Amino acid sequence: MDHVMFLLFRAYFITLMTVGMMASLTEFRFGRRKLLGIMAVYSAWVVGSSLALLYFGGELLLLRLFLITISAPATFLTYWAANDTPSQAVFNYMTQILLSVLAASVIRHITSVLGLSALMNILLMGIFYGTAIYLEWRFLRKPFRVLIQAIPAHWGILTLIPCVFCAYLIFVASWPGSYLDNPVQMIYAYAAVVPLVVVYIAVFRSLLGQYRIQMERQNAALLTVQISALREKLHEMEEVEERIRVQRHDLRHQLQTAAELLSRGDRESALNFLDTARKRLDERREIHWCRSPVLDAVFSSCFAQAQGQGVLVEAKISLPEQLPVDEGELAIVIANALENALHANLALPRENRRISCRMIGYPDLMLEIVNPFCTAVRFDEEGFPVSPKEGHGLGTQSIRYFCRKYGAVCHWETKDEQFVFRLIL
Repeated sequence: MDHVMFLLFRAYFITLMTVGMMASLTEFRFGRRKLLGIMAVYSAWVVGSSLALLYFGGELLLLRLFLITISAPATFLTYWAANDTPSQAVFNYMTQILLSVLAASVIRHITSVLGLSALMNILLMGIFYGTAIYLEWRFLRKPFRVLIQAIPAHWGILTLIPCVFCAYLIFVASWPGSYLDNPVQMIYAYAAVVPLVVVYIAVFRSLLGQYRIQMERQNAALLTVQISALREKLHEMEEVEERIRVQRHDLRHQLQTAAELLSRGDRESALNFLDTARKRLDERREIHWCRSPVLDAVFSSCFAQAQGQGVLVEAKISLPEQLPVDEGELAIVIANALENALHANLALPRENRRISCRMIGYPDLMLEIVNPFCTAVRFDEEGFPVSPKEGHGLGTQSIRYFCRKYGAVCHWETKDEQFVFRLIL
């Protein structure tokens, strides 16, 4: 009976640690209380089903069926509580289960060969799982979350890799008997580690290549936006130069007319004529938002697009000539944020469309963009808004990259039916 209870505790301990590994790379959509409730129900199932298998068929039956009784429910429940797509979830969770199976079997074999106690077996597994969970959370979580957001599709075929290897290891380790009693089974089981490592290296190299391609496409798209803004600004400057030439030509006639009125002694008419000419010049005066030509081009282009869509723009920009970051990269961030605000406004009636943009350069560089919205906004665990549409959200990823590169702090929130974006550097 004591042996059965130890095997039950060991199975539950491995399950709990494996779920911890799965959670280390997962972004959940439920709160902590609901997650704990789900874990409590799942734990009761694991204990009950494992105890039944151990009672009727011993450890070998549990080894043969745990993928169905333990791993499958864990995968389903974690997916249900997470934000990942089905293929992404299966690839992540089954990979963690595969790693856990290999680690638990190796540790079990080591303790058996060295004649170590059952307590030492639990201690060694605790050290391994604790280290794995920490390393995954500390070093793999953010890159993996960025990767699955940058590559939302084409994960289906990848799910076969951990599933096939898991099925192979369980079959080899448990048929016709336990791998601990048959050296040939043990050789076949551990021989799979070499192709497994090779396959996963190839997979992650492929994913890294796809990620780089996605980032290059994103940078190309952002560069296109920047170039478009600069071209529009150059076109506006050409129009201004043309207007200046026309005004210079008209100025000669205006001066002649004013001189003629003064020579006749009609001073009041001359003053009225000059005042009318001045007002026409004021109406044609070009608006410059800041000294930086790149940022000025972006503000002018984005505000013009918004006003063309019937959006009321309220802007207050006060920036120094020298900026603490590359103005081209900052311009891309501003363009992305304003573009997101414009898209949110387009879903509203024209009378409700509004964008408020404030930016200062002292004491810190701070940007705030406020706009109304009408659709629900979901945020990830880092506070970044998540787009439910495939291919969207590249602008937010660019802002995330900018913040990490320059140590900037960005914050999104919804308040009183207003979507607020703030950036502090």
